[in-house]
Amino acid sequence: MARTFDDATRRNIAELCAAFTRLAPPAPATPLKHAAVAIALTEADDGNGTAFLLTRRSASLRSHSAQWALPGGRCDAGETQVEAALRELHEELGLALDETDVLAMLDDYPTRSGYLITPVVVWAGKRAAITPNPDEVASVHRIGLDAIEAEGAFSFVSIPESTRRVIRFRLGGQQIHAPTAALIYQFRELLAGRTTRVADLEQPVFAWK
Repeated sequence: MARTFDDATRRNIAELCAAFTRLAPPAPATPLKHAAVAIALTEADDGNGTAFLLTRRSASLRSHSAQWALPGGRCDAGETQVEAALRELHEELGLALDETDVLAMLDDYPTRSGYLITPVVVWAGKRAAITPNPDEVASVHRIGLDAIEAEGAFSFVSIPESTRRVIRFRLGGQQIHAPTAALIYQFRELLAGRTTRVADLEQPVFAWK
């Protein structure tokens, strides 16, 4: 069932976020570069539910080109994760939000490519005006929360290269992998009132660089 995009839904999600205890990551063997992404909540395309924003990265980008991603990027020097997520939302999608729109930070996710990604949940507002930056974003999509809460939306597979399970999020006829799938999965679990850790969920081998 779709979650109506209104103040009641905002309060409900804010309460679930307030009950979430962020896990402090263990000290990595080698230093990781800090990055942040936004789980930006807005109105669904049909106006009948709540959605989050998912982008398809530009094919011209040097790294992870054409991949599905949450809006975000590397933290600048002296910048907090929240500041980075809000800045990237503005640079990528033209959304001007501030810290009063932030509902929570979820667990950090260490990537195989040397980043420590912090997901920041933000309330983007009704019919948020989105202007994608074509240098970074090929397309932007409103994904209804019912899509991630549906049974079978996520699957887990084993690969010979790792003892950890690879997570996949099925979107239409495509599979979205970690880190994006892992971050979305933790948010889905939060919506269900569960605290589920995802740092041990694996990325596919093609994302290891």
